[in-house]
Amino acid sequence: MTAARLVALGASLFARRLTHGRTGNLSFRDGDRIVVTPTGVGLGDLDPAALSVVDEDGRHLSGPPPTKEAFLHAAVYRARPDANAVVHLHSTYAVAVSCLADLDPANALPPLTAYYAMRVGTLPLLPFHAPGDPALGPLAERAARTHHALLLANHGSLVAGPDLLTAADAAEELEETARIHLLLQGLRTTTAPHPEETR
Repeated sequence: MTAARLVALGASLFARRLTHGRTGNLSFRDGDRIVVTPTGVGLGDLDPAALSVVDEDGRHLSGPPPTKEAFLHAAVYRARPDANAVVHLHSTYAVAVSCLADLDPANALPPLTAYYAMRVGTLPLLPFHAPGDPALGPLAERAARTHHALLLANHGSLVAGPDLLTAADAAEELEETARIHLLLQGLRTTTAPHPEETR
């Protein structure tokens, strides 16, 4: 993974309104360092020569100041040695679902489609914390040990993957399923079985 690839992904996500303004952040693992988007820069305005670098505890090592949510990325990497990328979006429909009352904290979104079942699976809901609140870090780290996708209450999605494109694919699948879920509110639905259940 390269800085140029992260910047290209950020521009694509921003252009397709999967995040807005200066919200959302991306990262990839580079050995024992984490390259992460800087604070105060929208995903559509990233510069490959001006990305932040933090360590596995989220401490700033070099580059401009990192996003205030760098600690969340670090928490996910500590929990998931297989993860090499993290995508955090404030996408419209995922955020809308995260604001609904009475969500199941163990699984906030039903597996309505086969691709959601494959790419996301079970989606834990983490309780609300203000953006940048380090108290969310331990909760995210604990949940990420068994789930690669998380929903942050009244906030957005946090998705890990082996590479940036795979993490982004899962985040986009989460967003599309959230949109479908909201379209189906009040209607009887069926769910897609996990792929292993169909073998």
